[in-house]
Amino acid sequence: MERLEEMMTFAKVVETRSFSAAAQALGTSKSLVSKHVSNLESALGVKLLHRTTRRMSLTEVGAAYHEHCARIAQEIAAASQTVMQLQAEPRGLLKLTSPVIFASLHLAPALQTFLQRYDKVEVELNASDRVMDVVDEGYDLAIRITDKPSPNMVARRIAPVRWVTCASPEYLARHGTPRTPQELSRHQCLVYQGIPAMRSSWRYLVNNREVNLHVTGKCRVNNTGVLIQLALAGMGIAIFPTYIVGHHLKSESLKEILPDSIANPDMSLYAVYPPNRYLQPKVRAFIDHLLEHFGPHPDWDRF
Repeated sequence: MERLEEMMTFAKVVETRSFSAAAQALGTSKSLVSKHVSNLESALGVKLLHRTTRRMSLTEVGAAYHEHCARIAQEIAAASQTVMQLQAEPRGLLKLTSPVIFASLHLAPALQTFLQRYDKVEVELNASDRVMDVVDEGYDLAIRITDKPSPNMVARRIAPVRWVTCASPEYLARHGTPRTPQELSRHQCLVYQGIPAMRSSWRYLVNNREVNLHVTGKCRVNNTGVLIQLALAGMGIAIFPTYIVGHHLKSESLKEILPDSIANPDMSLYAVYPPNRYLQPKVRAFIDHLLEHFGPHPDWDRF
C-alpha cells in the first residue's frame, strides 16, 4: 500500500509513453513523476524502464510488473466510477424488451409507477415474443421468463414464475380429470408453439424426479391469448404460468389439475442485461423498482 502512488505513476507513464505526458495527466511535475518511478525501481531492486533521450521502453520485468499496476489502476477507477454512478440521478432513454402478454398484464403498471418516480427517464418498450439480441439490437435490459438465463449476460432474478396445468370445468366434466402426468396422453392437450422446448413435451417434477412427457392435441398455437381462449372454451388441457391465468383460477373459469406435479420447475422472471463494467443508474433504478413491485411473492400467485 505504501507504494500505491508510485505504482499508479508508473502505470500512467507506460500508458502515455512519456514522463511529461504522465505528469500532465496526473497534474504534477515531471521531476516528481521521475522520482516516483526511480523510488519504485529502488524499492523493487529492478530496472523497470529503459530510458534514453529519444525513447522509453519496458524491460522484461517492467512489462510483467506493469500488467499488475495497470489492473490495479483500472480497479481503482472502476470503484470511483461505481460510487459516482450510484449517486447519480437516473435519466435518459431506457430501452427494454418483454414478452407481449407479460408486458400487457404486469409490466405496464410497473412502468407507470417507475416513470412517476423518475421523471427524467424515458422508456422505449418493444413488447415481442421474439427473443431479442440485447447487445446487437441495442437494448439496455430484457425481461425474460426462463429456467436457463444466457451465460453471456447478467441475469437478475426478479420473481418466481409458477406454472400450472389447467382446463375448464366443462372439459373436465366431459373427459375426466387426470391424476398423474402420464394420464395426459389420453387427453387433448393445447400445445404452445412459442417456446421450442414445449412444442412436443411437457416437463414435470414429481417426487423430486423429472418427468418429460410427449403431448399431443388437435391445436398447436404460437399465441398465448388464443391458447387461453381455447382452454376457456373447453378445447383441452394447457400449461400456463400463473401470471397469465391467476385471475381465471381465482374465478374458477379454469381449474388447476395435477397440483402435486410441478410443471416447468425452476422458471423465474429475470431482468437480463449486458455484462458491462458499469451499470447505468437508469438500469439499476429500474431493476430495483421491479424487485420492489413484484417481490418474492408476486400478486399473480395470490388466488
